[in-house]
Amino acid sequence: MATISDVAARAGVSTATVSRTLNGKSTVDPELAARVVAAAEELGYQPNGLARNLRRQETAVLALIISDVENPFFTALARGVEDLAQTSGYSVVLCNADENVDKERRYLDVALQERVAGVVLSPTGPATDVALLRRLGTPVVAVDRPLAGTDGDQVLVNTRLAARDAARHLMAGGYHRIGCLSGPAGVRTADDRLAGYLDAVGEENALYRRASYRAEGARLAASELLDLATPPDALLIANSTMAIGVLEALATRALRPGRDVGLVSFDDAPWATLIDPPLTVVAQPAYELGRAAAQLLLARIADHTRPVVTTTMDARLIVRESSHR
Repeated sequence: MATISDVAARAGVSTATVSRTLNGKSTVDPELAARVVAAAEELGYQPNGLARNLRRQETAVLALIISDVENPFFTALARGVEDLAQTSGYSVVLCNADENVDKERRYLDVALQERVAGVVLSPTGPATDVALLRRLGTPVVAVDRPLAGTDGDQVLVNTRLAARDAARHLMAGGYHRIGCLSGPAGVRTADDRLAGYLDAVGEENALYRRASYRAEGARLAASELLDLATPPDALLIANSTMAIGVLEALATRALRPGRDVGLVSFDDAPWATLIDPPLTVVAQPAYELGRAAAQLLLARIADHTRPVVTTTMDARLIVRESSHR
């Protein structure tokens, strides 16, 4: 493999001239720069990216740490981050924290060690700690879920309002005993969706279970509610992965969505219109969230002193047959 010394010898210049040329310095004589570029191409020289990054103290790479790569919401969010980053000359490294704070912490450590230019993060919960990143000057933007106890940039959805409106939609449709399946306590989106549900039905009528943001956890939680002496006649579900578990619980009891149990789920998964009946959903602007988070991060990289920004987006209720009797 060719070295910087080989390029310098071929071009008849010093290694310092090669280094300045390949790092885009404008102080190199154009004729010498042309000789360096030609020599590098002839030798197939590849710059040592790690060494260059150490000198620059950062890379043209963004870290995106999300909570669950299997969730279509985060897939769309990641695409939004990547599309915006690519147009600005940045690459994106995707990290799946899997709703695990220890795994998330390891990825945050990797972001520090690799000197990424910035981090877009969907925090696992209140234990998420980015203090060291910020102390060392690495910008962080929270997306979907806020970071506890910080005043950094963030892009969120008004998920409490969306949950309230979804529960009220079920009430308007003639369902009288509405239950809710939400995510783990301490996860801001789960807490907000449960709060929105309570805003609509009232504490005295509350009928809910918390579960992991997984199909199996939701199946077990839904089974508990459906096996009550007086089961719910409708369910508000915190995400599309949990909705799969709920559908499984209904199927084992020969219950049909809409007719027997009204359903509304957060997130418009690709399969939501393919089931019978199609699923009523709270569609979150996942792609737009990702783009907005990447845009905020790049703005912060360009100017560390700019004012902190919180962007809040609205979700949209898409009514289909699963919420009609």
